[in-house]
Amino acid sequence: MLFSSYIFILFFLPIVLSGYFALGKLKNREWSCAWMVVASLFFYGWWNEKYLFLILGSVIVNYSVGEFIRVLVNQEKKSKLILIIGIIANLGVLAYFKYTNFLIANIHELTGVSFTLQHIILPIGLSFFTFEQIAYLVDTYRGKVKHYHFLDYCYFVTFFPRLIAGPIIRHNEVLTQIERKNMHQPNIDNLAIGFSIFFIGLFKKVIMADSLAAIADPIFQTVAQGHDVTFLMSWLGALAYTAQLYFDFSGYSDMAIGLARIFGIVLPLNFNSPYKSTCIIDFWRNWNISLSRFLRDYLYLPLGGNRKGHIRRYVNLVITMLLGGLWHGANWTFVMWGGLHGFYLLINHFWRSYGYPHFNNEVPEKTTYRVISWLVTFIAVVIGWVFFRADTFSSAFLLLKAMVNLHSPVELTHVIMLNYAIVGLSFSVVFILPNIHQLFADFKPTLDGENIIMNTKNLIWRLNLAWCIWKPSLSWGLSLGLLFIIATLTLSHPSIFIYYDF
Repeated sequence: MLFSSYIFILFFLPIVLSGYFALGKLKNREWSCAWMVVASLFFYGWWNEKYLFLILGSVIVNYSVGEFIRVLVNQEKKSKLILIIGIIANLGVLAYFKYTNFLIANIHELTGVSFTLQHIILPIGLSFFTFEQIAYLVDTYRGKVKHYHFLDYCYFVTFFPRLIAGPIIRHNEVLTQIERKNMHQPNIDNLAIGFSIFFIGLFKKVIMADSLAAIADPIFQTVAQGHDVTFLMSWLGALAYTAQLYFDFSGYSDMAIGLARIFGIVLPLNFNSPYKSTCIIDFWRNWNISLSRFLRDYLYLPLGGNRKGHIRRYVNLVITMLLGGLWHGANWTFVMWGGLHGFYLLINHFWRSYGYPHFNNEVPEKTTYRVISWLVTFIAVVIGWVFFRADTFSSAFLLLKAMVNLHSPVELTHVIMLNYAIVGLSFSVVFILPNIHQLFADFKPTLDGENIIMNTKNLIWRLNLAWCIWKPSLSWGLSLGLLFIIATLTLSHPSIFIYYDF
């Protein structure tokens, strides 16, 4: 079931919300939690009901293993073997569904040996709830997890606003909120903020992202068929996909944050204007923040992080990004994308450590340097997205070749000019308008966003832009209502979110 569909907006969400608060008014916390778990499982099973057994099995097994580890930790007994078994079991399930076809295809390519195995379909959301539960087991082993009721744990894992495509949350970020006595009571502020953020995210996805997909897809399909494209067309495709991915992922993140807030849950920060970054390090601090945090805390740091010298640090960075790329999809183009960003990070850290030590803490305030830094970072990101979007290396290199071919024919047709105008308008939204955390700075839209909110308020105060801060008013209500109406009128052919495939 898609957030951007009539069945979700007109039926599922109103029914679930009504039942949730009706049970909450009875002050029966357990029934409200149970209702939410059932609704979330229904939401998940809408796609393919047979995979309900997979998510239920995953929840039961991981909760049981976690409790076993917790008891051993409390008794100061060895539990590392149990943790390893739990992690291997989770990764084994993920590897089977996500990488078996990829592995068989590569074996066939290298050896010519073919296997007769039924095509395995990746269960939607598997990567996300698997990573969350691995983090839960590791945190339990580290003594950071107290005893939680099974129903609360089910709520934490299956919570539908972020079940399918994140953000990847930690147990303490949601379970502590679930335990609040008044969380299941209707809250007018949460409803107003949540629906406002949801409407903005819906508009980003339906109007912005899907319109940009109509520009980018034909160009990538052309190179996928082995046909050449011109310099202008190649950059149009790359830039359109760059903007499409931004609005698709940003739109989903906003919708997840808004939906969770409607139910009284504040989700962690996951997306913070990454295309404004002036270096790759900052880009990864602002793009898919929850995944970056998971890879840092549960892969990069256990590998040694930066504690064992510069060379080991660079090796750990590249390994982390290669595996992060592979997590996004079972294709060598994703591995290439991850490796490319690992190389970017290596260069960025080397630059800071050896090139210009006085730039270690922040980019200088000189405008020229900041503009150059931003441009280099942005072009590097765009090049990376070409591999992220392309199905094969040959199509990726064909597009990249066209992007540097200044001698290709110039076909400045009305259609190309119009499409460039659409892409340009999209990027003006990205770079000029405030993001969700800035719009709702007074209402703490996400967890761990205090520094962003404080910086936003300082900037608004300096530039006298108080009008851009959301507040419960008639003008904001009419404006966001108009966005919602425009978006819902175009839902006849809803498209899935890009991150649903991961």
